[in-house]
Amino acid sequence: MLTSIRPDRDAVALAVSGLLGGLLLWLLGLHTQGGHPFSASWVTLVPLTAMAAAELLRRNAPRTALAVGTLALVADQFTRGSLATILMFTDVMYAAVLYGTPAAARRLPVATLLVTVASTIGFLAWFRKPEALLIGLVIGLVSFIPALTGVSVRSHRAAADAARLAAAQTARLAEMDRTQAVIAERARMARELHDMVANHLSAVAIHSTAALSIDDPETSRNALKVIRENSVEGLAEMRRLIGLLREGSQDDTPAAAPTLAALDTLIEQTNANGASGGLVCTLEDTRDPGADALPTPVELAAYRIVQESLTNTLKHAAPGPVVVRLGRSGELLTVEVTSVFGSRTGPTAPGSGAGLVGMRERVALLGGTFGAGAEPGGDGAKIWRVRAELPVREREMRE
Repeated sequence: MLTSIRPDRDAVALAVSGLLGGLLLWLLGLHTQGGHPFSASWVTLVPLTAMAAAELLRRNAPRTALAVGTLALVADQFTRGSLATILMFTDVMYAAVLYGTPAAARRLPVATLLVTVASTIGFLAWFRKPEALLIGLVIGLVSFIPALTGVSVRSHRAAADAARLAAAQTARLAEMDRTQAVIAERARMARELHDMVANHLSAVAIHSTAALSIDDPETSRNALKVIRENSVEGLAEMRRLIGLLREGSQDDTPAAAPTLAALDTLIEQTNANGASGGLVCTLEDTRDPGADALPTPVELAAYRIVQESLTNTLKHAAPGPVVVRLGRSGELLTVEVTSVFGSRTGPTAPGSGAGLVGMRERVALLGGTFGAGAEPGGDGAKIWRVRAELPVREREMRE
């Protein structure tokens, strides 16, 4: 508690310098007035000492310092007066506005202005001489001007604090945005890498297992052929992705994103990879051929959803038809992939669940809806259905 009211170094320096200055003026016999009730020279030192004590409280207790300083200034008017007492009072008034409460900072300038105006009018009415205006001028210089200066300095400090706070908040928001951008970019890269490579690696895993488990030269030859094709295509996809990610690449040509026009090739590849598992994949496209072209993000998301769904059929689907359906109703593009749900004999590939997560994230980024799960089929058997509805105007709305 004692530490909180201990005067700071500036207050001590002002108090000591003011007191020593006043003592020097007193020793030299320099006073501001004469002919007052307490004309003894030593009496001038009493308000001087009280004002120096008020200086010690200028920052930690500005209200108390102003009260003591005001009483000392009034008392000084009944003595021979000291210029040091008046100068120290101006600093006390300035400190009361600068370090006081917000209410005091608002009220003191108004109060000192009213006192200045009232004193000027009063002395002018009393003395009835133009020289009385000088008294009001002195009162304004001693009280109103220091209060006005304190308000100005306080406003500048508040503005500087607000600017520093805004700068700190901006820096924090920028760091948060950077972190979110990095996370989003990493998630996008993970989706692209998974969707591009998982299909090929799943086919390699399934056919290599078949080649090892089935002792038939023709089956092994067909499996190795499929393995080689998917390995080459997977390596090409990997090289393309690495080329996009490599820093300092000199190739400024943008990589073409896959579109729904390439679904025929994807389905042919699925039929080749899934033939040994009894999968037959077909495409049903009910879209109007004359419809407007789809935005690139929608085309890419739809292609990746079909690609990942077909990859999952290679891993998990029971023998039977695999149907890819595309449709457009108004501003919605519908993508649906169905396959027979159930276990199958022969080699399979394990799944991590990342494919469904990636498809759901792609649809969510475009503001669409996504669903995947088993449901009853027409002939009593269960089917696995993946369905996504993508708004075709999503890109325009975001821009």
